[in-house]
Amino acid sequence: MRRRADPECTAPIKKQKKRVAELALNLSSTSDDEPPSSVNHGVKASTISLSESDSETEGKQHNSDPFNDAFKADSLVEGTSSRYSMYNSFSQKLMAKMGFREGEGLGKYSQGRKDIVEASNQKGRRGLGLTLRGFDQELNVDWRDEPEPSACEQVSWFPECTTEIPDTQEMSDWMVIGKRKMIIEDETEFCGEELLHSMLQCKSVFDVLDGEEMRRARTRANPYEMIRGVFFLNRAAMKMANMDFVFDRMFTNPRDSSGKLLLKDREAELLYFADVCAGPGGFSEYVLWRKKWHAKGFGMTLKGPNDFKLEDFYSASSELFEPYYGEGGIDGDGDITRPENISAFRNFVLDNTDRKGVHFLMADGGFSVEGQENLQEILSKQLLLCQFLMALSIVRTGGHFICKTFDLFTPFSVGLIYLLYCCFERVCLFKPITSRPANSERYVVCKGLKVGIDDVREYLFSVNIKLNQLRNTDSDVNLVVPLEVIKGDHEFTDYMIRSNESHCSLQIKALAKIHAFVQDTTLSEPRQAEIRKECLRLWGIPDQARVAPSSSDPKSKFFELIQGTEIDIFSYKPTLLTSKTLEKIRPVLDYRCMVSGSDQKFLIGLGKSQIYTWDGRQSDRWVKLDLKTELPRDTLLSVEIVHELKGEGKAQRKISAIHILDVLVLNGSDVREQHFNQRIQLAEKFVKAVSKPSRPDMNPIRVKEVYRLEEMEKIFLRLEMKVIKGSSGTPKLSYTGRDDRHFVPTGLYIVRTVNEPWTMGFSKSFNRKFFYNKKTKTSTFDLPADSIAPFHICYYGRLFWEWGDGIRVHDSQKLQDPDKLSKEDVLSFIQTQCLSALGRST
Repeated sequence: MRRRADPECTAPIKKQKKRVAELALNLSSTSDDEPPSSVNHGVKASTISLSESDSETEGKQHNSDPFNDAFKADSLVEGTSSRYSMYNSFSQKLMAKMGFREGEGLGKYSQGRKDIVEASNQKGRRGLGLTLRGFDQELNVDWRDEPEPSACEQVSWFPECTTEIPDTQEMSDWMVIGKRKMIIEDETEFCGEELLHSMLQCKSVFDVLDGEEMRRARTRANPYEMIRGVFFLNRAAMKMANMDFVFDRMFTNPRDSSGKLLLKDREAELLYFADVCAGPGGFSEYVLWRKKWHAKGFGMTLKGPNDFKLEDFYSASSELFEPYYGEGGIDGDGDITRPENISAFRNFVLDNTDRKGVHFLMADGGFSVEGQENLQEILSKQLLLCQFLMALSIVRTGGHFICKTFDLFTPFSVGLIYLLYCCFERVCLFKPITSRPANSERYVVCKGLKVGIDDVREYLFSVNIKLNQLRNTDSDVNLVVPLEVIKGDHEFTDYMIRSNESHCSLQIKALAKIHAFVQDTTLSEPRQAEIRKECLRLWGIPDQARVAPSSSDPKSKFFELIQGTEIDIFSYKPTLLTSKTLEKIRPVLDYRCMVSGSDQKFLIGLGKSQIYTWDGRQSDRWVKLDLKTELPRDTLLSVEIVHELKGEGKAQRKISAIHILDVLVLNGSDVREQHFNQRIQLAEKFVKAVSKPSRPDMNPIRVKEVYRLEEMEKIFLRLEMKVIKGSSGTPKLSYTGRDDRHFVPTGLYIVRTVNEPWTMGFSKSFNRKFFYNKKTKTSTFDLPADSIAPFHICYYGRLFWEWGDGIRVHDSQKLQDPDKLSKEDVLSFIQTQCLSALGRST
């Protein structure tokens, strides 16, 4: 008997396919464990297969009416006896109308597929059908109960160490040498065995996984991943920004024990820091971005592909950073495990920090341990020791230290931490949120180096020598501190165990999360962008893209830096000091003076060796400076290019140097409105920051020695007649500076540093100088703000006493032009004015 015609049963194939597609969209799963998307994909594939295998049904013999079959299928909707009962009633009705019976395939002869087509398990770029047996196993770790991502972090410090710093005698038998150990599974002195093995198992699961597949899942799983490097060189810079904030800026704004700032930008002392094992230099780029030219960095890292990439410091001036590679200086290899490199770097840093050392040291050493990830702690033990040794070698008393560590399970590693615990006021182990949660990375942060740590430093130095001697043998240094000494400090041991176990638990969950994200590529962290914004705001980092600094020509940059100041000011020439203009230097207490060695010029720095000079005349152009030196960008100075001499006779050496007379802009900081004395002080600070003692091939930069006018006689004590190479043996007048170099002086600049109507006097009653306002007739000991002569006033009002022919300024000079000022004339005038000032004093 022919079937009754039904509109839905006789619909065209095109319409039937549309209904099948609708079926796929309306299927729902009752399982909470499996994501709905997996079910949808699987059933969608099944329904498409069914529609494609469907054929003309007319002529097929049926023992029952299709509508009755549909109603039978409908009766299964409410029950749970059928394995298809998980699908909704609409789906089951539609399948019944197509002639579906449980256990049979569709088609005229039930030849269609009986089972639902499974969802694809293809992962990434794996070969079709490839399964990773070790990876696809369940980890049985619930990672979903991890805490909500947050920008706020807590620091837990070790208790303060109450025992004395160990001395040489006590440590004489601490070093234990034994058989080289290359397993980590039994290191359970400072971590629970079950937790350690679980962590190692989770790590091992990833051994068979493709690296790119792992990285993609890690990127999606880490809620802090989008922080990245912002506008810095790499992610390391943001780790330092993160930790600097968490530790209350103790690195970039160090304080003493009472909380008072140790350094201020207006003061003369630089913030000295060192960065070891830290190529390409992200840590240093952050510090220099934060502190600008108020900081000076020293760096040592392994020469080669991972060297410092100073040319990639886009956000900071790399001219403020000086790499030094140990023995051989800039030609050394930078290997921190070599004792001679440690000693050479220590001497270099102390020589250039007034023998005090750096305010803080950053160490971020690590190397590839591919295929041996679980042994990273053991393989990195000497690197860790040498970084700790460097801290005790170059950090000043009261200074700080931050160093990357990995797993800290072995008594060797814990012994090193114990020695830091003894040598610093406070120590903690900290994992910043910018460090990916699935790795072993942690940082040991040490605050306030104590006095009397030399014995520990020498002990670690000897341990490093022993490690080098035992390299490539079956023996190794297994202990640096006896286990009983470590465990005798119960508070230290308890902290160490808590920290290790907490870190293990964090790693296990993070690894399990990545495992889940590899298996299900639809999973992602929804708050990555939000967390990124919150962190940058909290840490004070602008949300900007990384772009290379724009290039500029010197003329355009000059107008940008002077910000609309009248350009005519820069063409002013000094008033010549003669018998007629001598009266201008009254009162003498208002003036300072400097010895000149050549013509004054303006110098602009555009970064690195892009340095240009200009003589101030609008008709003249900026000319590229033909010297080997480097300056930070956005720098504008008033200078002389002076030929300095050292030694006499044939051994005499000549070098061209930049002598700073005054400063206008320092690395973007406009200082023109500050007091002349302050500007000179900042210039000296700036020169310390940019100087490169390791580069004798570079032309030096110096600040002119400034004298009070009433103390001019000190200048003449520094004058002497010397034979200049190439001058036919005739002695010439020479001025010897602080650094024992001399040059031929051309005259004396005299600069007024007090602004009208103010002047300075001397109080005999209080034995000190005071400021007097000629208009209001008032006086004060405090510096009035409007008495400060800015750069343009000093520059416009300066005088120049030229020391040419016929001017006698040294006793050996015989000729004196009666129409010109001699040394005696000027000194007599100054002495008279000083006596007059004392006579008028209050």
